[in-house]
Amino acid sequence: MKTGSKKSTRPLLIVIVGPTASGKSDLAVALAKKIHGEIISADSRQVYKGLDNGTGKITKREMKNVPHYLLDVANPKKQFTVVQYVTHATQALEKITSRGKTAIIVGGTGFYIQALVDGMILPDVPPNRKLRAKLQNKSAAVLYVMLQKLDVQRSKHIDPLNSRRLIRAIEIARALGKVPRLKKKPLPYDVRFIGLDVPPSRLKERIGIRLRKRLPTERNGLRNNMIEEVRRLHIKGLSWKRMEELGLEYRYLALYLQKKMTKEEMIEKLTIEIWRYAKRQLTWFRRDDRIMWIKEPFLKNTLGAILTR
Repeated sequence: MKTGSKKSTRPLLIVIVGPTASGKSDLAVALAKKIHGEIISADSRQVYKGLDNGTGKITKREMKNVPHYLLDVANPKKQFTVVQYVTHATQALEKITSRGKTAIIVGGTGFYIQALVDGMILPDVPPNRKLRAKLQNKSAAVLYVMLQKLDVQRSKHIDPLNSRRLIRAIEIARALGKVPRLKKKPLPYDVRFIGLDVPPSRLKERIGIRLRKRLPTERNGLRNNMIEEVRRLHIKGLSWKRMEELGLEYRYLALYLQKKMTKEEMIEKLTIEIWRYAKRQLTWFRRDDRIMWIKEPFLKNTLGAILTR
């Protein structure tokens, strides 16, 4: 592949980022078909087996025979850490490039992407059982305020409703003074960052459309939907508490199925929280000046951006 500047001797690595429902997966597949690429997912919930409809996980049909990595690699009953992600993703990268293919990382979990691409030094802080026992009964709102006082930067890029992650961040901040942002040797690749720039009104519309498509109605008679997925997961042993920890769709569907809110309340609350999540994703990615933001048509503009850099 030619570029507009001096050709790099390092293998090309394309990273596609953006908020939820922006079209990252479709673009990655279309691009992979054009350049003989293979895809590595960077999504903190799509790593889990069985979390399909709720996470908007790409289907076999939508993959169009393009190999995908880091999907369905973990048991949802157990936490999958960023350290595990980096280990698995590094192995996938080596496998892809050893066969002369181009790796495409695609996803909305900025912390996963940064840890992998920039080689972040991740904190080796063992669990503090005494502290966890003290914090486990506190509300997410209280935990979030505690984290803000300890490490305001970390608080800007964390789900303020995820008690488990908040407790872990507090645990690390208490041990180290703050959650570190140190870096070590970056990946030995020629990395091109592409961000999908979707107008807010259009993104809100897409979020609403995608949510409605995954919920059953009398009109669509949808059997394979988010509600049934969560019901099946619970029957198979995934606790309500764990589903609430997994966040967003699983949190609110779990509350709905426990009759702690109505279906209408669940849909309204979920729509609001997905939009807030999308804005947090954008906040994370906008601070990275390596990202070239492109507007639709995404495939044409992505190819142009890659070829001219």
